[in-house]
Amino acid sequence: MDYGHMIFLGVTSSVVLTGIFSLWLLTQHLSNWKKPAEQKAIVIIILMAPLYAGISYIGLLEFMASSTFFLFLESIKECYEALVISKFLSLLYSYLNISISKNIVPDEIKGREIHHTFPMTLFQPHSARLNHHTLKLLKNWTYQFVVIRPVCSILMIALQLIDVYPDWLSWTFTIILNVSVSLALYSLVIFYHVFEKELKPHSPLAKFLCIKGIVFFCFWQGIVLEMLAAVGIIKAEHAWFDVEHINEALQNTFVCVEMVFFAMIQMSAYSANPYKSKSEAKSKLEKKEQ
Repeated sequence: MDYGHMIFLGVTSSVVLTGIFSLWLLTQHLSNWKKPAEQKAIVIIILMAPLYAGISYIGLLEFMASSTFFLFLESIKECYEALVISKFLSLLYSYLNISISKNIVPDEIKGREIHHTFPMTLFQPHSARLNHHTLKLLKNWTYQFVVIRPVCSILMIALQLIDVYPDWLSWTFTIILNVSVSLALYSLVIFYHVFEKELKPHSPLAKFLCIKGIVFFCFWQGIVLEMLAAVGIIKAEHAWFDVEHINEALQNTFVCVEMVFFAMIQMSAYSANPYKSKSEAKSKLEKKEQ
């Protein structure tokens, strides 16, 4: 077996393992369906890893596809990111028993300080008080990515189809999306700090870091690969392979392997144990003690 076949076998195994881990966790939640408002959001988040792995695997199978095809695959993943981020915010609202549409702040929480850091202090005061307006602002900062991501995807695909997609425009979209997703994740961090005491029993930090890891790690990995290609470190070894296709192959290979680890982390971060009946949890604890 040559080197290329070994890599492909490893990537295939990674995709299969990601699917198995995610399916097992999904089954655990479906068999302990106690709080639909929370678990619907969790199910969507759980599916992020296998979706990423599956789409990246398709990209590897279609190694010589057009750049528009690769952009379409990337857009599916990144639009799902937007859905996941919005559902994660909905999950936090569910934990707090706050209506996400009304943004009514409970009296015992109202007035807490919100501390902003640079560069947000260029547009917002260094500290603000939690109220209906500031809570709605945090929600809007998260939801803007849900709108901007699919709009940018449609524009990028349309421009490539009509063959009007210069490098400067590609980097412009990259900057816009980076600012947008950074603002969305920043608002989630602020939200967590404001409600840290109430959210602590639900271990939201581990859940958030899992999402942030997938979103940012994959994004910046792609940027690094593009920079390496731009400076000539990644280059085409054969005439029939161009740098763009090699970059896509590397990114898809890395993502397929990385999703195994993220799927394993999700099994802990989004465990179904809190939704299992007390008697079942007790019997499992007794077995462990034995």
